[in-house]
Amino acid sequence: MPLSDTACKNAHKHAKTSIGKPFKLADEKGLYLLLKPQADGCWGKWWRFKYRFGGNEKLLSFGTYPDTSLLQARDKRDTARKQLADGIDPGIVRKIEKAGSLENTFSAIANEFLESNRKSWSESHHAHIQQCFERDVFPWIGSRPLKDLSAIEVLTVLRRIVDRGALETAARTKQFIGQAIRYGIATGRAERDVTADLRGALPSPVKGHFPAITEAKPLAQLLRDIDAYGGNFVVRTALRLQPLIFARPANLAKAEWDEFDLDAAEWRIAADKMKMNNAHIVPLSKQAIALLRDIHPLTGNQQYVFASNQGKSGDKHISRESIGAAIRRMGYQGQHTAHGFRTTASTLLHEQGFHSDMIERQLAHAEHNKVKAAYNRAQHLPERRLMMQSWSDYLDELKTVATVIPFKKTGT
Repeated sequence: MPLSDTACKNAHKHAKTSIGKPFKLADEKGLYLLLKPQADGCWGKWWRFKYRFGGNEKLLSFGTYPDTSLLQARDKRDTARKQLADGIDPGIVRKIEKAGSLENTFSAIANEFLESNRKSWSESHHAHIQQCFERDVFPWIGSRPLKDLSAIEVLTVLRRIVDRGALETAARTKQFIGQAIRYGIATGRAERDVTADLRGALPSPVKGHFPAITEAKPLAQLLRDIDAYGGNFVVRTALRLQPLIFARPANLAKAEWDEFDLDAAEWRIAADKMKMNNAHIVPLSKQAIALLRDIHPLTGNQQYVFASNQGKSGDKHISRESIGAAIRRMGYQGQHTAHGFRTTASTLLHEQGFHSDMIERQLAHAEHNKVKAAYNRAQHLPERRLMMQSWSDYLDELKTVATVIPFKKTGT
């Protein structure tokens, strides 16, 4: 039976006091009143809330009775239960509140938000959000108390991203900032999500579309410009490889030497690194292998093919945006992206009659029919090897001739 205010007032008269040892009077939903004998012969009354988090039993103190009334203790219990329902440990919230304002900055709360989701997110997703915060957000508003953060401050941060042409990144970063702020609201350190005031304030990226060159003549010029690109050697190599293999930029940036078998001409990507959680094989053309052998003396003794120590997030490889940034620097902003090479290849390969299933498999697109997916994995690798070599040969020839040439399949 739940406690009443009368029962709390008269708890020191309870029959259990005759034993002279601490005892509990249960209320409900984990709340109870703990009675302890004091040196002066009186009985102290403490509110306690018992709960479980992460598989462990924990206790939270809500003060003493009558300083904290039964109604106030229940309100505190209900607040703690709401935090638990949101996946937040109320004990951690209490520690944070005691830690002071230094732990209430945006960067402190955002890092706590990241840590609270580490087990539920994939490693790559966690690293991506952390990189966004450290590169584009923390330097500008990281030290700001979350409760004082304004919409215009967040908008200024996002406009810096927009100004470099990264509209998708700006939209995602706004989403990540909002998630961190809502975590702060749930833990009692903010009152509202100011990103809600920014609806319509950013240019909208076109959903599901990355700018891509899909005609031979402008593609030939892009390839020549890539060959002439004078930037960092590691980024330049990744930039030259991407048209040949049209991988997802994130996968290419994090490519590891252990995944490559140059003698077998294969790049094998584990399922946990793929967007669709399916292991993927990329057949390597002779041109792709030549680029990899060229960079091997520089990075072959490191984990990552495109090793770099320049990232602010602590990653040991180039950023997933490095190739796109290089393309923008060459003057192709709004015309083509690193991801756009996937559209380029898909369009031209389809136009030249390569089988759609083979192209889709090479793009690592999801196949909802499990039987068909298994068939694709088992049957298309030899054909994909021929297709990838034909594609690389076509790109080589395209950039060396003045007129547009037809795409001829190797071995046909």
